[in-house]
Amino acid sequence: MKSMTGYGRGECAQDGIKVTVELSSVNRKQAEFAITLPREAEMLEAQIRDAIHRCVARGRVNVRVSLHAAAGKLSARKHIDEPLAKAYAAEFARLARQLKLGGEVTLDQVLRAPGVFQTDEELAGTEDLWPAVEKALGQALTALVRMREREGAHLAKDLTMRIGVMQKAVAQVQKQAPTTAENYRRQLLERIKSAGLDNIAPDDERLLKEVVLYADRSDISEELTRLQSHFTQFADCGKSREPVGRTLDFLAQEMNREINTIGSKANDAVISREVVTLKAELEKFREQAQNVE
Repeated sequence: MKSMTGYGRGECAQDGIKVTVELSSVNRKQAEFAITLPREAEMLEAQIRDAIHRCVARGRVNVRVSLHAAAGKLSARKHIDEPLAKAYAAEFARLARQLKLGGEVTLDQVLRAPGVFQTDEELAGTEDLWPAVEKALGQALTALVRMREREGAHLAKDLTMRIGVMQKAVAQVQKQAPTTAENYRRQLLERIKSAGLDNIAPDDERLLKEVVLYADRSDISEELTRLQSHFTQFADCGKSREPVGRTLDFLAQEMNREINTIGSKANDAVISREVVTLKAELEKFREQAQNVE
């Protein structure tokens, strides 16, 4: 079980260029990737997206890739294309004479010409950056997944505790459920007597029929069985190596449906109290499940 929140960072220096990749992830129902790349690496977006998708199934991942000149490599880079600069200077001077314009061609004008001056990052764009980006991305993904796994272990512990509380409440409901029909029959007899109708016998057919109808309406055995099934499915999720966040969301919805049905059916103080406990713990369960990948 993994959390959807995490952070990872990776670096790789190659051919005088240092590549830095930073990943941060937050909760989302689906997988979303927001990738920020320097212009020189824009062609790598699809490869980066595919690599992340193989490791992240759910959540929004913010990706930032940066290119910098590696330490000690600045002098190895040729920033100015001298032949191109000379050609521009000659063309600028020729054009000035042709147009009969005064003034001399300045160095600033030549350096502003396209292609004359390039930074290390721009030079890197002409090379194959993917091996370095792939290595840095791999380091960042390893760190991100490790953090998500650590957070996921804490989430699993908390979710298991919530399920444990709900299991105890369900056990109390199961213990109380068989007595509800008899309690209803006794309460009905007391109301009949308090109304002055003492001639109704405890085994009166009308009374027994009413008790049977009540028992049928308040039967919660199916709901309790399904709740136990959901608890078992949660245990299976805890053993799975696959993403289980969507499964937990579904289980929370199903458990909520069963608990609401139990609350509406069972006209019993003890069961009603346990239903309150179930709803409170389920809400906490649902909130935590929304953090699971």
